[in-house]
Amino acid sequence: MTLEPELYKFAIGHFASGVVIVTSVTSDGPVGMTCQSFFSVSLDPPMVALSPSRASKSWPRIRRCGHFCANILAEDQHPLAATFSISGIDKFSHLAWSGSRATGSPILEGVLGWADCTIASVAEAGDHYIVTARVVDVGVSDGRPLIYYRSRYSHVSRERDSVASRRRARQDRRLRLR
Repeated sequence: MTLEPELYKFAIGHFASGVVIVTSVTSDGPVGMTCQSFFSVSLDPPMVALSPSRASKSWPRIRRCGHFCANILAEDQHPLAATFSISGIDKFSHLAWSGSRATGSPILEGVLGWADCTIASVAEAGDHYIVTARVVDVGVSDGRPLIYYRSRYSHVSRERDSVASRRRARQDRRLRLR
């Protein structure tokens, strides 16, 4: 049985995911790309994974650096996600960012959180790669995430968020007490 690509894409599009912009700095300056295939792999050691397209123009430049920062986008940053999905433009013009402490990779202003990483492995997987990376530093801020669902940017419902916010606030207080 052969699976039709459009049917596969439509079905998988029903899985909601967060959106990150993966950044690094080369000798030519900063580089970045939008990625929605990003997830936590391990707590010990702390590791994440992402899946860039083999057709990406930005990924080979990031890979050569050996490190990157995954910038977790906030709900109002969909224009930024759209900009970083375009090839051949200066994605960092008029954009505020600072270099991460560990790798110097760009942390974009206003992101919900970030994970600074060093690349551990890269494997080919069809028309994409599967990249695992060790997390060397993280940061968070308040807000709601940008979501990618059914080929569109979306956000978390505010009605359902109130219970989760209270639970998260209790967790944050416990973490600060440590």
